[in-house]
Amino acid sequence: MSYSDKTLTCRTCGMSFVFEAHEQEFYAQKGFTNEPSRCPSCRAARKSANDRSHSRAGFGTDSRREPREMHAAVCSACGQEALVPFVPRGDKPIYCSTCFDKVRSYGR
Repeated sequence: MSYSDKTLTCRTCGMSFVFEAHEQEFYAQKGFTNEPSRCPSCRAARKSANDRSHSRAGFGTDSRREPREMHAAVCSACGQEALVPFVPRGDKPIYCSTCFDKVRSYGR
């Protein structure tokens, strides 16, 4: 099948954009039956918004998320300083990474 560029109108911003022949061929190869209804900019913005909402909901990973706030504590096993991603309350033992791995392996 021969494809030629088409000019479409974005349903989000109302701007015209070109649905190029190679894109149409790609859509056909993938089995997509509908033409894009949003321009590339609006598609990217929509995808970005969906990615952010999914990462906040716990789906997948997002390399743009804010780093965790770490809190200093003293390891209950070896006495060295440990950084933990929660505020220590003092009612449970806290372990550094090395001691935590040892404690966890005892339970297996």
